[in-house]
Amino acid sequence: MNKYVADTMALILRLENRKLPEKTKQIFEMAERNEVEIYVPAMVLAEIGYLSEKHRIDTNIKEVKNYCENHIAIKEKETTFKAVENAFTIDDIPELHDRIIAGTAMELNLELLTNDPKIEESSFVKTIWK
Repeated sequence: MNKYVADTMALILRLENRKLPEKTKQIFEMAERNEVEIYVPAMVLAEIGYLSEKHRIDTNIKEVKNYCENHIAIKEKETTFKAVENAFTIDDIPELHDRIIAGTAMELNLELLTNDPKIEESSFVKTIWK
C-alpha cells in the first residue's frame, strides 16, 4: 500500500473542499477509500489549531479529528525524537515547523503532499503537488 505524509495546507485545502491539484486530490480520495495511507504529523495538527484559533482558516482541530476518525487510512503521526533530529539536519527549509513536518516525512521515508515552495525545493524530502 502506498503511503504519504500531508503538510498543513494540503490537509486544510482538502477539509475545506478547496482546489487541489488532480494528483493530490486523487491521493486524498484513495485514502478516504482505504487504498493508500496518509500520515498527518502532530505539527500539522498544531498549525491547524493555531490557524483556526486566529480565524485564518475555516476548518478546526475538531474537524481534523473527525476526518481522521472517519477515514482510518488517514492517521495522526506523533512527533518523535527522530523527526526532530531530522529537522535539524535540514538546512534548506528556513521555518522550524516546516522542518519538523519534513523531518517526519524523512523519518517515514515517504513523499510529502505540500505546496510550500521552500519544502518543494528542499533536497531532503520528496514532495508531490500536481
